[in-house]
Amino acid sequence: MYVGALTFDLLLGDVRSLKQKRSVVRPIVAEVRRRFPAVAVAETGANDLHRRAEIGVAVVSATAGNCTEVLDACERLVAGRPEVEMLSARRRLYGEDD
Repeated sequence: MYVGALTFDLLLGDVRSLKQKRSVVRPIVAEVRRRFPAVAVAETGANDLHRRAEIGVAVVSATAGNCTEVLDACERLVAGRPEVEMLSARRRLYGEDD
C-alpha cells in the first residue's frame, strides 16, 4: 500500500478579503473532488491570509506508479487554473517500508 500526499502553496489573484478567498478556493477543491473522487482534498493552511492558500491532496493506492499518476493529474489541474499562481507543490510518497 502507498499513500501519496501533495501540498500546494497558491498565490491568489485580486483577492481582498477572506470571503473572496473562499470564492476562489472552494471551486478548486470541488473540481479536484469531482474529477478524482478517490482522493481526499481540503484547504489545509494559510487560513488567515487572504491572498495565499494551501491545499492538500492525499491518495491511497496499491502501486507507487498509480499514486504518482493521480498526484500528477491533480497538480496539472490546479496549475492550469488561471485565477491562481502555484508557488510550490510539495509531494511525499509513503510506502510499505516507511
